[in-house]
Amino acid sequence: MNILLSGCNGGMGKAISNLVSGMNDVSIAAGFDSKPSNDHPFPVFTDLSKMTEDIDVVIDFSHFSAFDAIVDYSLKNKTPLVMATTGLTDDDEQSLINISGQIPVFRTANMSIGINVMLGLVSQAEKLLKGFDIEIIEKHHNKKLDSPSGTALMLANELNNSSEKRYDFIYGREGKSTKRQENEIGIHAVRGGTIAGEHTVIYAGEDEIVEIKHSAASKAVFAKGAIEAAKFIYKKENGLYDMKKMLGL
Repeated sequence: MNILLSGCNGGMGKAISNLVSGMNDVSIAAGFDSKPSNDHPFPVFTDLSKMTEDIDVVIDFSHFSAFDAIVDYSLKNKTPLVMATTGLTDDDEQSLINISGQIPVFRTANMSIGINVMLGLVSQAEKLLKGFDIEIIEKHHNKKLDSPSGTALMLANELNNSSEKRYDFIYGREGKSTKRQENEIGIHAVRGGTIAGEHTVIYAGEDEIVEIKHSAASKAVFAKGAIEAAKFIYKKENGLYDMKKMLGL
C-alpha cells in the first residue's frame, strides 16, 4: 500500500514515517508539505500537481490550510483519504461528508484507539450520572495551533449526542460574573512543553467526583491509528468511515 503523507515535515508526519519504515506491507511513496525537504527517503512536494507517484491512500496530518489541496487531489485521483487534521471548519466537515459519496473517507479528530473507547465511556457515564456538572480539560504541547483540541470538541459532542438535554459549550472562564449554569460544559485548554495529548472529562456531583482520563505518552499512538485507518479504507467502497466503524464499536 503506497501512502501520500500530507504534513510529512511535522511531528506527526515524522512519527508516521518512523513507524512505516519498519513495515513490509506499507510504504510512503511521497510526501506533501508547505516547505521542501530532503530529510526523507521519499520525494516531498509542495505542489501536488507535480507529483506522478502511484498513490493508494492519502493520510493528511497537516495544517487545516492545506485542506482544499488535499481534497482536490483525492477527488481528482479517486484516492481514499484519511483526514486526521484538526481545526477544520464546519464547512470543511460538511465537505468530507459530501465527497464520501465519491471516495472512501476516514475522519476522526483523534487517531488513538484509547480515545475512541473513552467516547463510549463518557457517553455511558453521562446517562448514569444525572445532575453532575461536566467539565473537559485538554492538554497539549506548546506548538499546537488550534484550541480547544478537536478531541475535546469530539468528547463534548458525544456528551451532547448522549444526553436528553442540550449542553452549551463554555470555552474557559474569566470575569466576576461567571457562575456556572446548569446546562453547560466547560472546555479548558492547557498548552506547554511536549505534552503529546491528555484529555480529562470531569463529572462533579454532590460530595463526589468521577474522572475519565486518557493520556498519550507519545505521538506514536496516533501514528499507529492513522496507518491502521489507511489499511482499513484501502479498497473500501465509497463512504464515510471513522474509528468506531473500524473498531466495531
